[in-house]
Amino acid sequence: MVPAVLFYLALANGVRDLIAHNDLAAAEREVAASQKTAGNTPEFAAALSWLARGELSAGHLDRAETYAVETRTLVDRFLHASKLDSDPWLPTALGAAIEVHAQVLAARGARSEAVTFLNEQLALFGNTSIADRLHKNLNLLSLQGKIAPPLDESDWLGARPVPLAALHGHPVLLFFWAHWCSDCKAEVPILAEIERIYGPKGLVLMAPTRFYGYIGDGQDAPPAVERKYIEAVRQRFYASLGNVAMPLSNANFVKYGASTTPTLVLIDSAGVVRLYHPGNLSGPDLAAHIQALLPN
Repeated sequence: MVPAVLFYLALANGVRDLIAHNDLAAAEREVAASQKTAGNTPEFAAALSWLARGELSAGHLDRAETYAVETRTLVDRFLHASKLDSDPWLPTALGAAIEVHAQVLAARGARSEAVTFLNEQLALFGNTSIADRLHKNLNLLSLQGKIAPPLDESDWLGARPVPLAALHGHPVLLFFWAHWCSDCKAEVPILAEIERIYGPKGLVLMAPTRFYGYIGDGQDAPPAVERKYIEAVRQRFYASLGNVAMPLSNANFVKYGASTTPTLVLIDSAGVVRLYHPGNLSGPDLAAHIQALLPN
């Protein structure tokens, strides 16, 4: 007999992998079969939430919304008896259900309703582990076209950060990264080339990062130890960015909703956000956005 924990790990990873390969039908069959076998659990709710995301990515808004509602209903039952962060699967499930519902609203033209909904959820769950994710989704809907929030610059690596307000007159590219993030490392050569081309034209690159409470292969670490580890990662993997300013603050990640790393934020010379992009960007795509902000 397969232990329940291993069964659900197989479920979670299997559904995620099937969705990644665009096999939604197989993912739905696997989730349905698991429910008959083991019933409703937080892991099952997480699997449902991945179905919601998969349907959203496929453009199936009605099906995405249905799975999001089912996920939220199930999570709410669990939250009657326990706190959100008491189980590792509940934040995944709830965060995805909220995200999908907001994105479905926006896709249907109800952008203001989506922003209102996300603010309501932030009031409910702003002190939990999904706060960054909620801020990210708010920023995706509303940050572009607004003045960039100021950064906390009380601690840093590399060069001392200059306040964003003092950089008016220059376009600014913020690169939010994490010491454990392989996608962030993959973006470094692109950013180095961007800085080589556009730095002389006025572009300022800043690379905020944060503490995660661990180092290496997941070993718990206090801030003083993790700071040394982050510095070692910076010198090994980010040397091609030179002495770029790296504000070191958890607050910046919450404020900008950088639950995805990397997150790229492009700010124009007036301090207005023109691009908010969770995830990697290619060199040509990033260059096109920057070029549009420079004088002809």
